[in-house]
Amino acid sequence: MTYILGIESSCDETSASVIKNTRVLSNIIANQGVHSSYGGVVPELASRAHQQNIIPVVDVALKEANIQKNQLCAVAFTRGPGLLGSLLVGTSFTKSFALALNIPIIEVDHLRAHILSHFLDDDDRINTPTFPFLCLTVSGGHTQIVKVISPSEMDIIGTTIDDAAGETFDKAAKIMGLPYPGGPEIDKLANTGNPNAFSFPKPRITDLNYSFSGLKTSFLYFLRDNLKKDDDFIEKNKADLAASIQATIIEILLDKLKKAVTVTGINEIAIAGGVSANSGLRVNLRQIADDEGWKIFIPNIKYTTDNAAMIAIAGYFKYLEKDFSSQDVTPYSRSSF
Repeated sequence: MTYILGIESSCDETSASVIKNTRVLSNIIANQGVHSSYGGVVPELASRAHQQNIIPVVDVALKEANIQKNQLCAVAFTRGPGLLGSLLVGTSFTKSFALALNIPIIEVDHLRAHILSHFLDDDDRINTPTFPFLCLTVSGGHTQIVKVISPSEMDIIGTTIDDAAGETFDKAAKIMGLPYPGGPEIDKLANTGNPNAFSFPKPRITDLNYSFSGLKTSFLYFLRDNLKKDDDFIEKNKADLAASIQATIIEILLDKLKKAVTVTGINEIAIAGGVSANSGLRVNLRQIADDEGWKIFIPNIKYTTDNAAMIAIAGYFKYLEKDFSSQDVTPYSRSSF
């Protein structure tokens, strides 16, 4: 049996997970509520909180998995992308912990780990994608269409040229005065709104890339102009505004995904990342899959946000290939794949 400890510290969640082969034994996440009053993650505060959380989180993960640390075969950790201060905490802990146990360390790319979370085995798993498949990876910092050839071979065939879809959700929420994090707030409001109430322009990008900066600007100007006419415009139309901006973002995402299927001929489709928890995206993806004959894979909600189980499974695949890292490895803020 292969026991892998996963460590995730790329942003504001400190997480540790233990898996046995692909089976999840524990997945502990410590959230950082300190950022909510600032309307976003404060890097310095995040790294300090990681330092406080990482040892107790790992301790709980091992206890919940009901194993001793000397049973671990390797420690997988997020090398990047993310906040360097936060990543340094996870990287430094991993090096020390593994060195004391004389076991290898395995560096993991955060975005690849989101994709490979579809191979985690727990009571909620139904099936897994077959290689090759396409994955729409959507989060606050990234929006990509990835051709997944194997656990170690992935090609980005489409990406955002400016802002990410998750950032657009959060920015729209902030403009509307909604609390942080804004994406889930938009999603909740959208469930009671009319997605056709307001129309916003969509970018005209000819290839498989995305662009969201224009939509953010358009939404800002739309609200500014209407607030000049009615100070209560946002409050009166909050649900419809949320539904309309959400519908526009989802349409942009899925139009490119349909094009990617046509270009590649691959009709096994997965989604991953924080925005894959969005209920509107899930509903619309299922509808398109029914219409187009796609086989789709939608992650369990608990694996959409940053978590260490996805780091552990990515590490497991690397462990099988003996793809280990050295003790002089350093984190990176931007993705290298």
